[in-house]
Amino acid sequence: MVLPLIVFDLDGTLIDTAPDLVETLNVIFAREGLKPLPYAVARNLVGGGAKAMIVRGIEAEGVRFGPAKLEQMFADFVTYYSEHVADRSRPFPGLTEVLDSLAERGCQFAVCTNKLESLSVLLLDRLGLAERFAAICGPDTFRVQKPDPEILRRTIAAAGGTLKQTIMVGDSTTDIQTARAATVPIIAVDFGYSERPIGEFGPDRIISHFAELPASIASIWSALDLDGTKLW
Repeated sequence: MVLPLIVFDLDGTLIDTAPDLVETLNVIFAREGLKPLPYAVARNLVGGGAKAMIVRGIEAEGVRFGPAKLEQMFADFVTYYSEHVADRSRPFPGLTEVLDSLAERGCQFAVCTNKLESLSVLLLDRLGLAERFAAICGPDTFRVQKPDPEILRRTIAAAGGTLKQTIMVGDSTTDIQTARAATVPIIAVDFGYSERPIGEFGPDRIISHFAELPASIASIWSALDLDGTKLW
C-alpha cells in the first residue's frame, strides 16, 4: 500500500518561531539605530526567510539600505539567531502527538522551508524533532526557494517520495503557490503567520489544530484514489 509523504513548512506551521525571529530582527535593527518593530507587525514578516524579513522590516521603517549593508545585516542576523534559535520557539500544540500517530500509520515526513537548512536542522534538533524527518531542506540546499516548485520537488526526492504520494502542509500563500505549481495537494494551518485569512488563497483543506490533520490527510488521499482504499 502506498502511504503519504507529508511535507511541512517550518516557521508558522511546525514551530512557532516568531518570538526568537522577531527578537533577533530587533536586536539587529537596534545595532543600526532603527526602532524596534512591534511584535504584531514583525510576526507577519516571518515566512520568506531571514533576508526577506530584514528587507520587509526596513521597508516598514521607511528606510533603505544598499546591498552590502543588507548582506552584513543578514550575516549578523544569522549569527545572533543561531545562538538563540530555540530560546522561546516551540512546536505548535498537538504537533508531536500527531507526528507520533501518523508515523504509527506508516506516514513519512519532510520539511521544505525558506529558512536556511543549517538553521532549520539546528532548531529541530534543539527541539528533539530533527530525526522525525527524512529530509530537511532550505533555500541553500538546492539554491532555490519557495514559491519555486523545484525546491518542493527536490525535497520530495531527497525524502525518497514521489509527487503522487505527497501532501504539503503550510501556513502561507507562498506555500500554497509552491504546492500548486508542483501539483501537490496543500493543507493550510490557520494559526500561522499569514497576513490575510489563509482561506482566501484556496488551499485544499484548512486545519485549526494538528489534531485535525489525520482526517484532512485521509480526505485528500481518498480523493486522489491512488489505490482505491482508505488510509484509515
